[in-house]
Formats: sequence, C-alpha cells, structure tokens
Amino acid sequence: MRSIRYIGAILALLVVFLQEANAGEETDTGLKNRQVDVNEIVFGHIGDSYEWHITDIGATPVAIPLPVIVKSNRTGWHIFLSSRFEEENGEYKGLYIAKEGEYKGKIVEKDANGREVKPLDISITKNVAGLFINSTILVILVLGCARWYRRHPVEKEAPKGIVGMMEACILSINEDVIRGCIGKDYRRYSPYLLTAFFFILVNNLMGLIPFFPGGANITGNIAITLVLAVCTFLAVNIWGNKEYWKEILWPDVPWWLKVPFPMMPVIELFGIFTKPFALMIRLFANMMAGHAAILSLISIIFITANMGPLINGSMGLVAVVFGIFMTALELLVAFIQAYVFTMLSAVFIGLSRQEAHGGKEIR
Repeated sequence: MRSIRYIGAILALLVVFLQEANAGEETDTGLKNRQVDVNEIVFGHIGDSYEWHITDIGATPVAIPLPVIVKSNRTGWHIFLSSRFEEENGEYKGLYIAKEGEYKGKIVEKDANGREVKPLDISITKNVAGLFINSTILVILVLGCARWYRRHPVEKEAPKGIVGMMEACILSINEDVIRGCIGKDYRRYSPYLLTAFFFILVNNLMGLIPFFPGGANITGNIAITLVLAVCTFLAVNIWGNKEYWKEILWPDVPWWLKVPFPMMPVIELFGIFTKPFALMIRLFANMMAGHAAILSLISIIFITANMGPLINGSMGLVAVVFGIFMTALELLVAFIQAYVFTMLSAVFIGLSRQEAHGGKEIR
C-alpha cells in the first residue's frame, strides 16, 4: 500500500493547490468546474514510468531521468536519458511516449503506415531502478551480517541491532516455516526460500518510503510476482520425487476416474499450474489493492476541495486519519505477504517431497 509515500506525495500536491488558490490564479467559478481525476492519481503513482518523480515545486516537476534503451524497427538501437523527450518537445529520433491507446505510457514509434508500434524496450524504468536499489540493500544487509559473524565468536557475544533482527527472522523462518513444511530435506531449499522472503520484505518496506530511493511499486508489479512464482514452480516440479509424480499421473482414486478418460490426472496436472498462479496473484493483488485503496482515500481531499472549507477540512482530516491507520496496517501487511509467500512455497515444495506409503522417501 506504500501509504507513507502516497500521503507525502498527496500532501505536497495539496500545498501546491493551496498556494495556487491563495495567489488567486483560479476564480471561484473555475474552482467549481475543476474536477479531480482519481484514476490518474491512483495509477499515476503505482504505475511504472521512465523517470523517478520526486515532487513538484510550483508547476515544475522535480524528477530523476532514467536511461532509455530501445531498438527502433527503423533506426536501430538508441540509448539516452528520458529527459530528452522534454527537451525535444516530447519526441526524440522518432520515439515518443504514447499518451493513450494500447501502448499508453510506453515508448512507441510510427511505422510506414503511420501506426503506432512498440520497439524492443529494455529501458531502466522506475520499477527496474527500484529493483536494483532494493536488491543492493538486501545484499548489503546479508553481507553485513556475514561480516559480523566472521569477526565475533557466537559463543561469547550475541548480535544486536540489524544483525540480531536478521538472525531472529532467519531462525524463525528456517526452523518454523521451511523445516516444518518440507521436512528432513529442507536444507536444500532454505537458500531460495530465505532469499524470497527477504526480497519480498525489503521491497514491501522500501515501497512505504515516500521519497527517493523508496516508493517504487515492485511487489505490486505482476511481472515481479510472476518471476517469483516461476522460481517456486521450477523448485517444485524439477526436484519433485517419484511419489509426487505418481500422485499426479496415476493418483490413488477409483479406476473409473482414471480410465478411459483420465479425469483426475488432468485435474492434477492443471493443479501444477494453479499453485504458482495463486502465489503470483495473491502477492500482486494484495499490494496493488492496498495502494489503490490508500490513494483513493487521500483523493477525498481534492474531491471535496470545491465544497467549502468546512466539508473539505473535515473530510480531509478523515482521509489523513484513515491514511495513517492504513500505513500502520501496511507495515504488518509487508511482513505478512513475505511470510505467506514463503510458507506456501515451502508447503508446495514439501508436497513434492512426500514419502511413499511405505514410509520411505522416493528420491
């Protein structure tokens, strides 16, 4: 939900709005006719972009331009900063950002027939830059913990601060979740599952920070959750034992459910793909819905701006109070979503390592 970021961004916009009102730039009639595009507020903040917007100073946006790397169908590769679009009146070497249509918000160009087409785009967008930053933070945390353990004997000194918190989380997830769900073969999967947990947690928490380098919508991007789900899918099905595949291809059910039409095997095969799909959608939908809910609440401030100071002030207070409440709730959700993804991944992996009916695990 990244509500701290949104509250800060919306309050900054509110200050700009009040400054414009005090300066007399809008008449009463113009203010009454002014409408707030809630859809643009919500999806503008949670969507991806080719620049990292910081704030607005008056009517001037302050943003960090990001590298654009595209291969045009006509002119080949181009590498430049996204600020080039503003310098060249929105178009640079035939490339521009679509304002509407199928490729809205994406870099496009026009083909020989005048139609908008999307070139090969591997640009460093806001989400990609946020992914690099958050991954670097995670690596620093892990290497910092390793460095502490190399320099301090565990028998004589207990870790404190960040190192102590990391140790508590690792022990809790490794012993209670991974070992409890997978069993005696859990050490093989601990590195991946612990990495997934801390990766999701760090990205969730960094999304709560309202200013650079926080605020990027990483776990609310379905492409990120898709990759995580695919990793779990591979871990489950590549290293699944014989008993696991036997239960899928020839389950222990009445024969008429398997022949002549293999109804149960088809259902089990379908389940192979629904499990990672559920992982992907659960993480993405929870983070995305939370973001939209917070921004919609804060949008009340602007929606009621032309209803008078009494209504606007009271509704604005309600929106801020609920926003603070949702921010505190999101701190809990950030941990819960990382925990649930790790736990379900461990459960699915544990099911693929199940023992045969005789009690001996089939490798």
